[in-house]
Amino acid sequence: MQKDFLDLLDQLRSIAQLGLNYSKDPYDLERYHRLMDLACGAYGDFTGLEPGVIRERFGRELGYITPKLGVQGALFDADGNLLLEQRKDDALWGLPSGWVEAGESPETALIREFEEEAGLQVEPVKVIGFYTRLPGEYRQPHSSVHVLYLCRCLGGTLRKSHESLDMVYADPAVIRDWHKDHRVQAEAALQYR
Repeated sequence: MQKDFLDLLDQLRSIAQLGLNYSKDPYDLERYHRLMDLACGAYGDFTGLEPGVIRERFGRELGYITPKLGVQGALFDADGNLLLEQRKDDALWGLPSGWVEAGESPETALIREFEEEAGLQVEPVKVIGFYTRLPGEYRQPHSSVHVLYLCRCLGGTLRKSHESLDMVYADPAVIRDWHKDHRVQAEAALQYR
């Protein structure tokens, strides 16, 4: 039942946002604003985020509404440990990751993220898997799709960035506090390796 309701909210939000982007009629715009307010209020109930925060996030999206695309990278050291980042935003552990920006391929985005977050130059070698986060999961108000890549290090010096509390190679089995679905992805990377 909850999933059905979240699917309905996602469709209502998409219709409202598309209408706000493309409609010129003032009466239709008023209706689309009302639909967006209703959807954001209901998303707020599920995520715990303020409806205004959700509305502001949605307001940044232009054009046809599609899920966001994220990338994660699995990079192992010679001992078989996985590069993990303790994120500054929630103090939880995860794989180096980020959103694909306009004009980027997923591979280019991952190369950029490793350079920014870890100071390393990497090559995405193989797609390990695809992961979906639906609205309401992990307190997010939107759908997103994430691509997990096995990576090879080409150079650089490991360092943490302003986005990280720590950046280390570690055995994922010793990590208890994971960011969103990154534990599942780390386990998939270990199995793939």
